[in-house]
Amino acid sequence: MTGPAREPARGREVTEESLRAAAIGLLRREGVLAGLNLREVADAAGVNRGLVYQYFGSRRGLLRSALFHRARANADDAGETAGLPLRERLSRLLWINLRRPEPVVLTTLLVLDGDDRPRVLPDRGEGRARLAESAARGELASCDVEAVQAALASTIYGYTLFREQLAREIGLPVDELDARVDRCVEALFTR
Repeated sequence: MTGPAREPARGREVTEESLRAAAIGLLRREGVLAGLNLREVADAAGVNRGLVYQYFGSRRGLLRSALFHRARANADDAGETAGLPLRERLSRLLWINLRRPEPVVLTTLLVLDGDDRPRVLPDRGEGRARLAESAARGELASCDVEAVQAALASTIYGYTLFREQLAREIGLPVDELDARVDRCVEALFTR
């Protein structure tokens, strides 16, 4: 006689992705201030809690891994904007983050937690070089490229984090406010 059927062992990659997805889902559902309970993450992913520690070492390690994996698609999309005119490039950067906000949220959580590893300016060198080229052509509203890069990142991060609350406070549908903010970003940073 054999015992009950067991689920086949999952591969490490599948398990890690299940844990990352569970962590993001719990943050979204429970909120940041509720904390991220690793037992709940493991339960939501359907795995043993010990695997969280084995694969990631800590809650911060899990969040760093989620950030690394979620930021790839945004970085790839941002890289595709390199040859676009400045206005279109800025607009696309905003929309990339609005469509997939997890990297902004995860970076913010890690930075607020005192982690100095996440980069708010992930393509700092390339992004600065493209902005410098735009400044040289007279397309930027300011020639202070580093300040423009910091202000642009702050604007995109801030709006991505607060857009739903801002829409509620203003009394607009989110998609309408998104379109209006998009036009403002262009106006703020370009001539």
